[in-house]
Amino acid sequence: MPLSKEAVILEANRICKNTLMETLNIEVIDYGEDFIIGRMPVTPKVHQPDGVLHGGATLALAESMGSFATHFFTDIERYFVRGIELSANHLKSVREGYVYARASFVHKGRSTQLLEIRVTDEQNNLISLCKLTTISLPRTAE
Repeated sequence: MPLSKEAVILEANRICKNTLMETLNIEVIDYGEDFIIGRMPVTPKVHQPDGVLHGGATLALAESMGSFATHFFTDIERYFVRGIELSANHLKSVREGYVYARASFVHKGRSTQLLEIRVTDEQNNLISLCKLTTISLPRTAE
């Protein structure tokens, strides 16, 4: 029997313990048939020295959600997923609140996947537009 949405989200957040995602307080908050959404609080911990959200923290959020999306929609018994390219255009700055990353597929190939990750603020203003390419590689027998 497939897991409920709530169970999947709980498991996704559980496996983030002791990782960069936990350090940055990134959490998965929703997913659907072809998307996943996560959020990250904007606090001084993720600021640049001038008090705005650091682009590197934004990219960590974007890559985390894009990688999770590929992971969720890949047969992880047979394949493992790795990011191979990440790019972003930062369009607006944020000083506080939350930023949200919605990752959705542009292309779902057998070996490579292309995702668009839209990072928005609490008012749904576009903060960064990111693109992530992932690769699914076969697991080898040990």
